[in-house]
Amino acid sequence: MSQKLMATRSTPPVSLPRHSKSDNPNPYPLSPTVNNDRYPILSLINQCNSTKQLKQVHAQMLRTGLFFDPFSAGKLITASALSPFSSLDYARQVFDQIPQPNLFTWNTLIRAYASSPDPIESLLVFLQLLHHCEHFPDKFTFPFVIKAASELKAFRVGRAFHGMAIKASLSLDVYILNSLVHFYGSCGDLDLAYAVFVKTPQKDVVSWNSMITALAQGGCPEEALGLFRGMEKENVKPNDVTMVGVLSACTKKLDLEFGRWVCSYIERNEINVNLTLSNAMLDMYMKCGSFEDAKRLFDKMQEKDIFSWTTMLDGYAKLGEYDEARHVFDAMPSKDIAAWNALISAFEQNGKPKEALAVFRELQLSKDAKPDEVTLVCALSASAQLGAMDLGRWIDVYIKKHGIKLNCHLTTSLIDMYAKCGDLEKALEVFYSAERKDVFVWSATIAGLAMHGHGRAALDLFSKMLEAKVKPNAVTFTNVLCACSHTGLVNEGQRLFYQMEPVYGVLPGEKHYACMVDILGRSGHLQEAVKLIEKMPILPTASVWGALLGACRLHGNIELAEQACSRLLELDPRNHGAYVLLSNIYAKTGKWDRVSGLRKIMRDFGLKKEPGCSSIEVNGIVHEFLVGDNSHKLSKEIYSKLDEITAKLKSVGYVPNKSHLLQLVEEEDMKEQALNLHSEKLAIAYGLISMGPSQPIRVVKNLRVCGDCHSVAKLISGLYDREILLRDRYRFHHFRGGNCSCMDYW
Repeated sequence: MSQKLMATRSTPPVSLPRHSKSDNPNPYPLSPTVNNDRYPILSLINQCNSTKQLKQVHAQMLRTGLFFDPFSAGKLITASALSPFSSLDYARQVFDQIPQPNLFTWNTLIRAYASSPDPIESLLVFLQLLHHCEHFPDKFTFPFVIKAASELKAFRVGRAFHGMAIKASLSLDVYILNSLVHFYGSCGDLDLAYAVFVKTPQKDVVSWNSMITALAQGGCPEEALGLFRGMEKENVKPNDVTMVGVLSACTKKLDLEFGRWVCSYIERNEINVNLTLSNAMLDMYMKCGSFEDAKRLFDKMQEKDIFSWTTMLDGYAKLGEYDEARHVFDAMPSKDIAAWNALISAFEQNGKPKEALAVFRELQLSKDAKPDEVTLVCALSASAQLGAMDLGRWIDVYIKKHGIKLNCHLTTSLIDMYAKCGDLEKALEVFYSAERKDVFVWSATIAGLAMHGHGRAALDLFSKMLEAKVKPNAVTFTNVLCACSHTGLVNEGQRLFYQMEPVYGVLPGEKHYACMVDILGRSGHLQEAVKLIEKMPILPTASVWGALLGACRLHGNIELAEQACSRLLELDPRNHGAYVLLSNIYAKTGKWDRVSGLRKIMRDFGLKKEPGCSSIEVNGIVHEFLVGDNSHKLSKEIYSKLDEITAKLKSVGYVPNKSHLLQLVEEEDMKEQALNLHSEKLAIAYGLISMGPSQPIRVVKNLRVCGDCHSVAKLISGLYDREILLRDRYRFHHFRGGNCSCMDYW
């Protein structure tokens, strides 16, 4: 922006004629011979309701010469720039034809641009005013250019306007001071905003509103509410704008009780409740958790706009009331992209990626709105959750086709999608081609390398990140420590963990401790892991004890596993995963009586093991399989393929690992059959019968893959000469030629 402004300063505009200086001190001269009675054509300007009609009046003014009178031209500019049917392009063309626009006309154009989608034009016109106009900017000019600077968050430019107003002896004008309070608040400098507010000699309601809004939006809700109380003490009557700011502060504080008091205050004081204020109350109720109050208000509102509907839609979605959210969505008289995004993101963020993508496809067919950055980020995230590579690729192509500039959010989402869908090479391609890489872009790429078992490469990328002067954050360290965990890089993990706070200023949190316990425990250093937990400066969370329990399962340490399970259940009594992990340990050591005991406890508490679910994408369609699933239309063929696989496995000496069963099954053939019903085996079998021999089989599982399925996948990759990519809850396993990328360290 500053370059554009400087260019304008250094190259004087040539489109406007140079004005001769005049002795007339009035910047808005009225021609004594020009008035609406003498020239009725001027009164027609006020009657115009379209640009076409205005152009007809413009033509008449040119014929009669009236256009060259400054006052008359000013009226035409006002109508073309500020009327309900205004056209700024037309207004600018008209302005450029005026030989000597007066200051009123300059201010009108500056004002129109300040409220336009391109407020920088307001500043450029202001620079032309300084160069061409015989009059210096006045008390009406500065509020408009300060507003433009607010919109652009152009701090240095706005401060320059402040200085110019002081030099012009306008520093005590209340309109300019109110604009400056809003400007400094918009730029995040609340101290300067407050300093201007305090120095305002005769504060009006706008002064108070500007400061209350600045504090509320600047993260100081308590101070905003305090100022509201001060406003009452000064006997300044609040209006609807005041109450919007106060409600915003209540929302930021999540103070429902005070928010309700504000709503009753509005009613008692008969403050005009317009749509904006109704929406502010609705938003406060919803975000403060009172859905009943929000629904009561919504049903009572006589006027609703897209914000009102979207607020209710978002509220239902966040409560998990998806049917009601859909009902609100369908009832909306018009749907902008924000409404579509609210529904898509609600599904995506609450573990319903299939539903999110279904709404995304509906959006594409509806033509009501075009996907924006938020839509695409949500759709990419949903694709990543499902492992829907085809749709993820389509979104990538859509971004390129429509010339959408890749910002860091989209870049991060693309990297995450490709990595989680199994195409690490493409994820790295996106990373290296990105023009700008923030900490999240780097962190997502490190996470991708980590989940694919490339621990060393992840550490190398972390080093390059530091060389690029990008400061790592807590997410970065979680991903780096995961990389060390997946590949047994114990010393490297410890070194980075103990450098977090002293070297990088990142305080280790529960996720980092859980990762460190996993690193130590997975590598067999169980006692070191216990000592680390005992020395934690924060209370160990369920995830920390879960990491220790998982390590005990790997190394068969029953005594420590029972202690870890007990501590985990103290924190989270309904954690079915704890029972399952301990049950796995008992089953691995053949203690089936204890397995049965745990299963009984789970039944008594009404706990159920999360069912295993595996999905596979074939020709753009995601197919899901549960344990023992026979609902697929090709079930017969899938089970026939499983029988063929079983026969081939036996021919090469495969023996099922029955310790991976969670329940006591007496008959040996039933144990074998139960293992065959695992969801990942069904998905792999479907992949073998439905995909070409050159296509990799990509399977996504919601749980950790069991040891027997891992062994079977290795053998299938060799027997059928197929590449199999299996993503479980924690990482990727690349099976090829009878081997796995994890080298059985998982």
